[in-house]
Amino acid sequence: MEFILSLVEKHQKELRARTEELCLGRLGELDRKAGETETVDREILRCLSQEGLLDWTVPGAFGTNNGTLTAPDLMSLVSFCLVRETLAQHCPSAELIFTMQGLGAGPISFRGTDEQKHRFLPRVASGELVAAFALTEPHTGSDVAALSLKAHRESDHYVLNGRKTLISMAPDADLYTVFAKTDPDAGNKGISAFIVEKGMAGFDPGQRISLLAPHPIGEPVFTNCCVPIANRIGDENDGFKVAMSTLDFFRTTVGACAVGFAQRALDESLNYVKQREAFGKKISEFQAVQLMLAKMATELAASRLLVYRAAIMRDANTKPRLTLESSQAKFYSTEAAQRVIDQAVQIHGGAGVTRGFEVERLYREIRALRIYEGTSEIQQIVIAAQLLRSQSQSSSKG
Repeated sequence: MEFILSLVEKHQKELRARTEELCLGRLGELDRKAGETETVDREILRCLSQEGLLDWTVPGAFGTNNGTLTAPDLMSLVSFCLVRETLAQHCPSAELIFTMQGLGAGPISFRGTDEQKHRFLPRVASGELVAAFALTEPHTGSDVAALSLKAHRESDHYVLNGRKTLISMAPDADLYTVFAKTDPDAGNKGISAFIVEKGMAGFDPGQRISLLAPHPIGEPVFTNCCVPIANRIGDENDGFKVAMSTLDFFRTTVGACAVGFAQRALDESLNYVKQREAFGKKISEFQAVQLMLAKMATELAASRLLVYRAAIMRDANTKPRLTLESSQAKFYSTEAAQRVIDQAVQIHGGAGVTRGFEVERLYREIRALRIYEGTSEIQQIVIAAQLLRSQSQSSSKG
């Protein structure tokens, strides 16, 4: 981590240090009190806002300025990754809330009108509104073009019909950015994005879903749901671009979360092997255990480098799109974290599969990261496509 911190700005080093301080203090206490939960913990949400961390989930002009540091007007991917990694390492419930405030409001931050930004983003940063990103449907995940939620225009509003599933923060969220088909025959060119607020006629936040690792997630339902035209994000049929521009930013942060989980697993393992004895000596003295630790630490270091390479390149605006770099960061770091955590469980032996031990929770937490925001298989397809496109362009120039 020292090498990464040598590459970032002074205020970003301070942001990470402040986040870690909170995790080891008040925020950590609230996170442990909440435990594994299927509901949004509003105490954690308030703490994140009061300490200024939610300011980093929106462009700085719309933050609360509650913290000791002021977020820049343009959202920084490096800063977001530093906070998300640190929270993932110490405070998993806070990590989810922090991340979803950014992702749920992301379409507004990146593509919303000035009116939409002023209306919603300050309330996200203050914790007044819990935000959600509603893209996935029962029969569509990575295949965004196959969305079946329909939206048709009637005078000054749109009428939405259909359902979403696996939507983080539902049904507790207050603000949903929803993607629906406005031109059913146009594939991904027929999708539009909308801001749906809890309480709108025809909107049901739906039922909770129970997951391997509990967290707030549900199935919103839209039955003749009326959404004002003023709540459309971007132009009609521009929703695919809205979704992709948001996910391009947040895909790298999934890698940061995986790094945080893996770091915690390694830390837990290092502490455990120095205490656990077998055959008359500490298990840290066994070469087999040392080899496992060496591999875990190396994969963690490689993951962190890939994540912050993408984040630093994005903030420096070195390329118009970072599809290759963000996909590599997300793919490798989530797969590596799965391996690191699996090894941590193995090192812990029977304790590793016992509830109450941190590595057991991490084992359940990490699995979803290889699926959401593009599965590992989809990331590999994207990486290959980028490589082949780059090679073709180089050949044509030659």
